[in-house]
Amino acid sequence: MDVINLLKSHRSIRKFTDQPVDDELVESIIGAGLAAATSSNLQGTTVIRVRNPETRSAIAELAGGQTYVETAGAFFVWCADLHRSSVACEMAGGDFHGGVTEHFIIAATDTAIAAQNAVVAAESVGLGICYIGGIRNDPAQMTELLDLPEQVVPLFGLCLGWPDQDPALKPRLPLSVTLKEETYDETNDVAGIESYDEHMREYYLERTGGKVDRTWSADMSSLLGKESRPHMRSFLESQGMNIK
Repeated sequence: MDVINLLKSHRSIRKFTDQPVDDELVESIIGAGLAAATSSNLQGTTVIRVRNPETRSAIAELAGGQTYVETAGAFFVWCADLHRSSVACEMAGGDFHGGVTEHFIIAATDTAIAAQNAVVAAESVGLGICYIGGIRNDPAQMTELLDLPEQVVPLFGLCLGWPDQDPALKPRLPLSVTLKEETYDETNDVAGIESYDEHMREYYLERTGGKVDRTWSADMSSLLGKESRPHMRSFLESQGMNIK
């Protein structure tokens, strides 16, 4: 139950104290992350810790001005990595076939699972985290900053540090909408979403002191009603992920 309660209390932290995160603790947390399940033992994840202030400043700007990239006690970029396994393939005398959709899905899934393992480990000792999807705003520049080889894709950043804020929990969709039995029965989904929209409206109003009156449905309309990072396809191809 302690683990379940910890998982249910997750919040994104965007303000951190100046207290550093000990290197030994970082290694323990990342090690816990990389102990996660990995399909076919691919271990298709590479984690890059970024310490250089200038690099972190550049990443913060690329990510849309997210200054907590600079102020967090530690910052990492999580990468889906098929380069390392391609080297192993050649070491065994085999031929590496790049651009296979399933292989990229495995590496991306591995990376997300490992990162979430690390997040739970971090939160279990009182650290706060914030995922940074904004690094995909300019993945080519991220690749240059981190000197990534082909077959490596930066998926997201992760801020880690000691919290200097205590934000409210963001409500989640009710299980009546997201947990199905046997088939995708959406009979009551609209009613469930309408109820959730009201919870989100209350959350936003409280969080912003009445400045934001918004619902989840409105957020989804904004997110999915237009193209999102259309450059990602050409970037994946440039990294050897010409999906087939």
